[in-house]
Amino acid sequence: MGARGGVPIRDIREFLNRECTRIDANRNLKFTTESQRPRSFTETFFGVFLCDKSFHIFAFIRVHSRLVCRLLELLGLLELLKMTQTDRVSPALLTDLYQLTMAYGYWKEGMREKEAVFHLTFRHQPFGSGYTIACGLEDAIEYIQNFRFYPDDLEYLASLRDANDAPIFEPAFLDYLSGLTIACDVDAVPEGTVVFPHEPLLRINGPLLQCQLVETTLLNIINFQTLIATKSARICLAAQGAPVLEFGLRRAHGPDGGLAASRAAYIGGCAATSNVLAGKVFGIPVRGTHAHSWVMTFNTELEAFAAFARAMPANSIFLVDTYDTLQGIRHAIEVAKELKNNGHQFLGIRLDSGDLALLSITARRLLDEAGCPDAKIVASNDLDEYIINSLREQGARIDMWGVGTKLVTAFDQPALGGVFKLGAVRDPGTNWQYRIKLSEQAVKVSNPGVLQVRRFERGNEYFADMLYDEAGPSPQSRTIVDLADVTLRRRFPKDADGRDLLVPIFRTGKLVYTRPTIHEIRKNATTQLSKFYSGIKRLLNPHIYPVGLEPNLHEVKARLIEEHRRETELAPED
Repeated sequence: MGARGGVPIRDIREFLNRECTRIDANRNLKFTTESQRPRSFTETFFGVFLCDKSFHIFAFIRVHSRLVCRLLELLGLLELLKMTQTDRVSPALLTDLYQLTMAYGYWKEGMREKEAVFHLTFRHQPFGSGYTIACGLEDAIEYIQNFRFYPDDLEYLASLRDANDAPIFEPAFLDYLSGLTIACDVDAVPEGTVVFPHEPLLRINGPLLQCQLVETTLLNIINFQTLIATKSARICLAAQGAPVLEFGLRRAHGPDGGLAASRAAYIGGCAATSNVLAGKVFGIPVRGTHAHSWVMTFNTELEAFAAFARAMPANSIFLVDTYDTLQGIRHAIEVAKELKNNGHQFLGIRLDSGDLALLSITARRLLDEAGCPDAKIVASNDLDEYIINSLREQGARIDMWGVGTKLVTAFDQPALGGVFKLGAVRDPGTNWQYRIKLSEQAVKVSNPGVLQVRRFERGNEYFADMLYDEAGPSPQSRTIVDLADVTLRRRFPKDADGRDLLVPIFRTGKLVYTRPTIHEIRKNATTQLSKFYSGIKRLLNPHIYPVGLEPNLHEVKARLIEEHRRETELAPED
């Protein structure tokens, strides 16, 4: 059978399969198992296209836009790329308007090729934590790789009007945007790295206009996922080795928020998710049994448990608090005996309300007395790190924790507060001119330069981080100047080893970074945390990990502050 326009399906399949090889090579795709790889792009595209045009097809289009444009052209279906509110989101338009108006200003002033360095940092530890887990780089890479303005994007921008009812953007600028891709150098800390306030999680160096355009989306991606990964790490540390399951999809901030939260929660340490799509997309283990509605559907709780055991004998964890928790435990034990008689293992019960400490202790006794010592007790019910820590202190006998709302919404701190600040500018081929942002609040004063972070380690333990200027001489000093108190200086032992945290991701727009699997990222986060002093991992009043400026960078910063203050003092009064 032929496609529209008389193009044989066979030719399209050959085209797609040829493109599969090329794209795999260019994008450095990694598959943990061969079964995860689509057998062909034909299978991927046509399977998705025929089954769900409303969601996955446009996710695929975003990732492989040029390939799909060519395919749709062959099929005579190019109109499918017309944007609607529910179809797809243009990567380039996912931004604040002022990024585009500044870009237009740079273009208008002939500054589009002026070079700039921006740093993505944050100012305060979230949740009163002593550490933060960097997350979101994978999605940031995808965003930069696929940044482009579609024809309908440019049509929309052309429709925008200023206060005089004239077009905001002139046609020549929109024509310039039509061929724009991101050709910058990007360095970042790998996902799962433990980071601290004022340290750059990402640094972008390239044409000023391009750097400006990506600010909002990079912040959107990295702020949220870093926040959730950090919350997850705190919860998992409170659980002290007991598995934590992420159950938050139904309370997450929309479908995209739910997917991103599941990914970040796994990186932070969660063992599995209830989010089936996250399991498919990211390779995260999925877990789940039944809800209260299952029990309520049957005439009795015992009948409900027995029916579920018949349906899923190898996935039998019973939710026991629909009516009376203690009676529910006894019903679960009764069905557990039938499972055992039929050659199946009873996995356990879930507590979702009431006094979880007391109920878990009672449940453990009843299960053990009934000959079910291996049955696990899972607890849920608006848990977070503080409640889990309290329950453990009360002697709760809980083997596994299900955490949802307070994890995926970052309930007690809904935003990281990341910022994207200019560190230096220059005309191509000239020296960097450093820039600094001042404020009445000391914490909001930015750090100038082309920043790198060097972490010092001794005896398999990290003990301090140094921010230094990569554009200057390589740091020889073993001293850092405290960011909050410039009179405080710390010296490092001579035998301490230093390692730079930011690694190359893109060079002039080309991906040079080998992307780790999500499982490798998760392991990295766990390994990193294990090498820090236990005091920074306390839930309350954690130890403050030393982070400071290399002395030469401190002098540059102090000089810039003094120069700007002097200009303010000499400015004529109105």
